[in-house]
Amino acid sequence: MRKIIAAAFTTLDGVMQAPGGPEEDPSGGFEYGGWLPNFWDDELSAALDRNFAEPFDLLLGRRTYDIFAAHWPYIQVDPEASDFDAINADIANTFNRITKYVATHRPESLDWQNSQALGTDVVATLRELRQGDGPDLMTQGSSELLDILFENDLVDELRLFIFPLVLGKGKRVFGNGSAPRTLKLASSSLSPNGILITRYERAGDVQIGSFAMETPTLAELERRSNLG
Repeated sequence: MRKIIAAAFTTLDGVMQAPGGPEEDPSGGFEYGGWLPNFWDDELSAALDRNFAEPFDLLLGRRTYDIFAAHWPYIQVDPEASDFDAINADIANTFNRITKYVATHRPESLDWQNSQALGTDVVATLRELRQGDGPDLMTQGSSELLDILFENDLVDELRLFIFPLVLGKGKRVFGNGSAPRTLKLASSSLSPNGILITRYERAGDVQIGSFAMETPTLAELERRSNLG
């Protein structure tokens, strides 16, 4: 069985839209594209290296796929070239080589090598992929695809890179349709620039408890009756 790993850069208030640059995704009038680069540090770089160290395939929404397909295939991977950058080249080589599974209505336009459409029934295809053999399946960006994954309780592991800023609006990691689920913190670290690097695993259903008095007061009973 393959795990589905949801990985995302996010602000403290859960915004994940356009971390890499102003032109990445300005949809909805989003004005803060490029909020991530000024926080970059060596610990974040090392964490991403660890993130990509084990075998994986990518799960992408169409918008993120188009962003990646217009960038990573064009990164210089020749170490003799003057514009060679080892970190970017390693990621480019990995992303070019692995399979990219894409949620899209335009499968005929997936031109990046090793790209496959998830088909018309995305949830059924994801369940089939998850039950099969192969490397784990990891998301990058793809907020609309994340909504589908969370709504259908398909996420086995969550890797959040939480940045110390609040944006107030933008596409968020969790939507209102997310299936209730308890998680356990499997690992965490803090980078010098205040990025909280976390990994969560599934921990079961939500358990309900109460701090209320065993016998509610008259004031409490009145409060409850006025809840509407």
